[in-house]
Amino acid sequence: MQHALITHIASALLAVGASAADPLPSWNDTAPKQALTAFVDRVTKEGTADFVPVPERIAVFDNDGTLWSEQPMYFQAFFIFDRIKALAPQHPEWKNQEPFASVLKGDIKTALAGGEKALLEMAMATHAGMTTEEFEKIVSDWISTAKHPKTGRLYTEMVYQPMLEVLAYLRANGFKTFIVSGGGIEFMRPWAEKVYGVPPEQVVGSSIKTKYEIRDGKPVIVRLPELNFIDDKEGKPVGIQQHIGRRPVMAFGNSDGDFQMLEWTTGGNGPRFGMIIHHTDTDREWAYDRDSHIGKLDKGLDEASKRGWTVADMKADWKTIYPKQPQSQP
Repeated sequence: MQHALITHIASALLAVGASAADPLPSWNDTAPKQALTAFVDRVTKEGTADFVPVPERIAVFDNDGTLWSEQPMYFQAFFIFDRIKALAPQHPEWKNQEPFASVLKGDIKTALAGGEKALLEMAMATHAGMTTEEFEKIVSDWISTAKHPKTGRLYTEMVYQPMLEVLAYLRANGFKTFIVSGGGIEFMRPWAEKVYGVPPEQVVGSSIKTKYEIRDGKPVIVRLPELNFIDDKEGKPVGIQQHIGRRPVMAFGNSDGDFQMLEWTTGGNGPRFGMIIHHTDTDREWAYDRDSHIGKLDKGLDEASKRGWTVADMKADWKTIYPKQPQSQP
C-alpha cells in the first residue's frame, strides 16, 4: 500500500513537472503544436545548419482573428462606430452620407462593404485634426471600458490564450515578436504592450498621414484626413520591409489578407514557418472561413498544404480559447 502511494505521488509530481515545462499548455499535443515546437528547437540549436542567429529571429503576427477575435466585425470597427454615434449630433449630414448613414442605422454589412479602406476613411473623419496624444487617450479610455456585444467581455479579454503562450514562448527563445495588422497602427499601439507584450515600436499597421506642428508653444504630431498606408494583403510584406527591414522566419495569420505575409516569410532561404489559425469552434468562439465577410479564408486554406504551412484547427488543437482570468486593463 505504502509503495503504491509513493508511486502515485511520484507520478503526480512528474506530471506537474512536465506541465510546468510545457511552454504551450493551452495547446493539445497535436500536429500543429509539435510542428511549432520542433521548428523552434531546430532553429535555436547552435552548431547546426538550420541555426538562426538571434538578430534574425523575427516572428510576425496578424492581430484580428489571429491574436484576438474579429467577429461579428473587426474590434476597431466597434470603436469607430462608437465614435461616429458620439459625434453624430455635430454632423447632421451623416444621416444621408455613406458609410456613416449605415453605421447610424446599425447596418454593419453595408458600412463595412469597403473593407479596411472604408474603415480607415471613417477613422479619418472622426479623428482627423487631433494630436496623436489626444487620439491615444481616446483609444485607451475606450479599450479599458468597452465590451463585446455577444460575450460581454472587454475586448482585451478576448485575446487567445494559446497565442499569448506562443508570443511568450518565442520571446523566451530569442525571437522578436511583431504585430503586422490591417488595423490602425495608432489604434493598436496604446495597449499592445500591456496585452501582448509587444511594444509600440514592434507594431506595424495601416495608417493615416500626420504632420508636425507647434500648438500652444508645444511640438505635436497631428492626424490628417488622408490615407497613408493600407497594411493588408500585398501591403503586409511592404509594411514589414519598411518597418522591420528583415524578412521574418515565422509568420502567423488567419485569413487571405495574411496570404502575402505568409508567402513572403516562407519564400526566403533557410528554415521558415507559416501558421494559419482556422476558426472552427462554434461553441467557444466562431466557425467561419470561405464565405465570411470578415476574416475570409479561402485561397490560404487551399494552398497551405502545398506551401508547407501549418493549419491550427481551433476546435481540435486548442484546449481553451480565452484566458480564464480576465486580462488587466491597459
